[in-house]
Amino acid sequence: MRRTRKSPLSALLARLAALVALVVLGALCPSAAQAAEEPGTRATGLHISDGRLVEGNGNDFVMRGVNHAHTWYPNQLGSLADIKAQGANTVRVVLADGHRWTANTASDVANVIAQCKANRLICVLEVHDTTGYGEDSAAGTLDQAADYWIGLKDVLAGQENYIVINIGNEPWGNTDPAGWTAPTIAAIQKLRNAGFEHTIMVDAPNWGQDWQQVMRTNAQSVYAADTTGNLIFSIHMYSVFDTAAEITDYLNAFVSAKLPILIGEFGGPADQWGDPDEDTMMATAEQLDIGYLAWSWSGNTDPILDLVLNFDPAQMTSWGQRIFNGANGIAQTAKEATVFGSGSGDTQAPTAPGAPTASAVTASSANLSWTASTDNVGVAGYDVVRVSGGTETKVAASTANSVTVTGLTANTAYSFAVYARDAAGNRSARSATVSVTTADTPAGSCSVGYRVVGEWQGGFQGEIAIRNTGTSAVSGWKLAFTFANGQTVSNMWGGTPTQSGGSVTVTPASYTHTIPAGGSVTVGFIGSKGATNAAPTAFTLNGAACVNG
Repeated sequence: MRRTRKSPLSALLARLAALVALVVLGALCPSAAQAAEEPGTRATGLHISDGRLVEGNGNDFVMRGVNHAHTWYPNQLGSLADIKAQGANTVRVVLADGHRWTANTASDVANVIAQCKANRLICVLEVHDTTGYGEDSAAGTLDQAADYWIGLKDVLAGQENYIVINIGNEPWGNTDPAGWTAPTIAAIQKLRNAGFEHTIMVDAPNWGQDWQQVMRTNAQSVYAADTTGNLIFSIHMYSVFDTAAEITDYLNAFVSAKLPILIGEFGGPADQWGDPDEDTMMATAEQLDIGYLAWSWSGNTDPILDLVLNFDPAQMTSWGQRIFNGANGIAQTAKEATVFGSGSGDTQAPTAPGAPTASAVTASSANLSWTASTDNVGVAGYDVVRVSGGTETKVAASTANSVTVTGLTANTAYSFAVYARDAAGNRSARSATVSVTTADTPAGSCSVGYRVVGEWQGGFQGEIAIRNTGTSAVSGWKLAFTFANGQTVSNMWGGTPTQSGGSVTVTPASYTHTIPAGGSVTVGFIGSKGATNAAPTAFTLNGAACVNG
């Protein structure tokens, strides 16, 4: 190509014009100017590029991680260090906006983000109150969830490198899932109009599983409605996709269309409840280079879905072994986000914490405090364990050198100890132990209302309302009563029954685990009966008698 030579004057004018343009660019758009001067700056945060999730610096980021039930287990944030220790690069954290469960506050969400960052984990924040909307209108809507996120804007702003906002969990059950599209678009646009630049994740309808192919059919129009293009779709794979061909077909349809997607939930042992082969899901995700987030770390009502039992990584289940250590598991495939740098290189563990001391011991809780540990970089948090012989069970975590352990049984002896950990995952030696014996449940601190909701030949539905009339919360409760006419409990929700003859003992489900002072929980059940179906006349809670009525 023939080139012409500029005159000295025209060259000088061109240089002056370029200089003016650079000054104007710096004045009008400082971030762009800074990015030009500092090529390594991650100015845009996590975002979608060419159908893929990438970091602010343009590097691909493939999520490999697990779900954490934070809203039901707020004292288990220490688990993030354990999750990181298994090789995960991402954690999806369950939150609530207040329409079904108690809302997670701004300060709590800020702490979640801080702990994710301290443990070098990308954090997907999701509202769980939208689960099954369309069948349970009290659960709230995507619009209400969007309002919750807007209320947290000051906490979320500036964290675009580290978090993804999952607007709402499984927003539609079986009622009109086709109605998913318009509310999803409206919620996305509401966040964008409020100034949110974060990557937004949306779940499929049909309890997240899209068995009517609504998300697959409408994904292109939903994606096009987000003017930022910073949107990723989430499919929950439990009992819908049964073969390798179906799994591959669904995921590949998105990848081929350059529509970002990941498996936001999946879990359980192979062939349980007709589930698909989770190993095939992991292998397909690895082949297509898309993310997956396993359900869930711990605390499920049915522990068959737990990756570890009792939030203790030493009690890893077979499901956990497959997720973390399988051929396509997290330990083999996860790569840490580059936003955290190349690694701290810190291998020095904190000093052992001081021996804990106990105070404010009640029938169900105890306050523990200890002398803080020291560390060459900084202590990230503490894990409190119950010690029983040679067995340890993690019961609480804290970023401070004190914590309240809840869920204890009345009139029971316990032994507790503490570990410290730093941001690099180094763990201290164990502290000395402290022995604690919980108090008896105060008499008259509970009342129980029992009623028969409906009866039929040979069976009935019952309901038990348990009210805490005391001045402190009751956690990890145990309700006991006796049937006088041979009734038996066949199915229960809100609790787990154990029956011997007419004697029934009920322990709580995860969502009824704690009864706040002045609050109540309700347990329902289906039972069998004979000709007579008299109500139990006496109830005890943690061994103490309750008022009837």
